[in-house]
Amino acid sequence: MAKTKYFFNPKTLSYEKYKLSRWILLLRGIGVFSFSLILGFVIFLIFSKFVDTPDEKKVKSANSDLTAEIENMNQRISDLGNELNRLRMKDNTVYRSIYESEPVNEKVWQSSFEKSEKFNELRKLPNSELLSELNERLLKLQKQFVAQNKSFDQLLSMAQNKKEYLARIPAIQPVANKKLERIGSGFGYRTDPFYRTQRFHAGIDFTAPRGVEVYATADGTIESVTTEIWGYGQHIVINHGNGFTTLYGHLSKFIAKRGQKVVRGQLIGLVGSTGKSTAPHLHYEVHKNGEKLNPAYFFYNDLTNEEYQLMLERASSPNQSFD
Repeated sequence: MAKTKYFFNPKTLSYEKYKLSRWILLLRGIGVFSFSLILGFVIFLIFSKFVDTPDEKKVKSANSDLTAEIENMNQRISDLGNELNRLRMKDNTVYRSIYESEPVNEKVWQSSFEKSEKFNELRKLPNSELLSELNERLLKLQKQFVAQNKSFDQLLSMAQNKKEYLARIPAIQPVANKKLERIGSGFGYRTDPFYRTQRFHAGIDFTAPRGVEVYATADGTIESVTTEIWGYGQHIVINHGNGFTTLYGHLSKFIAKRGQKVVRGQLIGLVGSTGKSTAPHLHYEVHKNGEKLNPAYFFYNDLTNEEYQLMLERASSPNQSFD
C-alpha cells in the first residue's frame, strides 16, 4: 500500500496531504508506459534471437534434411563417376584394343561446359554452394555419359560388322573358374619358383587339379601340339587369325590335334604339370602379331564388371609363378 505524503503549509500552519498535479501524473504515466514498451521490445529481441518459433524450427529442420540429401546425392554422383571411369577404362584398354580402334579423344571426356543462368539463381538459395557444386557435377557427368554412349554405339557398329572377327578373338578363361579362385599368378615380373629371381611371366597360371578340362578361348586352328621335357612341357598353340595366337602349357593330355579347327569353348586338353612346373596348373598366353599381351584383358565374355575388377586385382598380385 502506497504511503500518504504530507507537507507543512505555512499559511495554515498545518500539515496537509501532498497532491500531485495532473501534468505530473500524466508524465509519470507516459514514463511508465514508455519503460514498459522498451522493456517489452528488448524481451522480444532476446526471445526472437535465442528461441525459435515453431515455423522457424520447421524451416531449420527442412534445411538440415535438404543438406543431408544434397550430400547423399553428391556421394551417389561420385559412385556413378567411378563406375563410368571403369567403363571408360574397359572401353580404351579392352574393347578398342580388340577392334584396333583409337581410344576416345581425351578432350571429349574433359570438355568444358558453359555455366547457365541457373547457377546464378542457385546462389540466391540456402545451401547455394552445395547446390551449385551438385549441378556442376551432374552436368559434367551427363556430358561424359553422352560421350561413353557414343563410344559404345561405335563399338556396337564395329561388332555387327565383325561377328566372325570377334569369334576369333580370345574372350573367355581357358578353364572353368566361376569363383575366380584358380588364378595363381599373373602377367608381369614374378618370382621364378626354380631360380628364385625376378623373371618376366608372359601369361597367367590357373591352378587346377590334374585332369581338369582346358578350353579354346576363341575360334581358330590348332597350329602346334608340342611335347617338351622343359619349358611349357606338353602344350598347344592355336592360331586365331588376324595376328592372334594363344598358348596352353603344361598339359597332361592332348584332346585336339594339329591342323584341327576348333571353336570357342571347345575342349582341347587336360591340366597337368609337364615341363618346367612346380604343381598341376595351366599356363595361358595371348599373343598379337608376336607380342605377348596380358591375358587378363581378354576375359570380358564371362565376367561381370565386379568380377573383372576382382580378377585384375588377383592377377596383379606380385607372387611366385608356377613355372
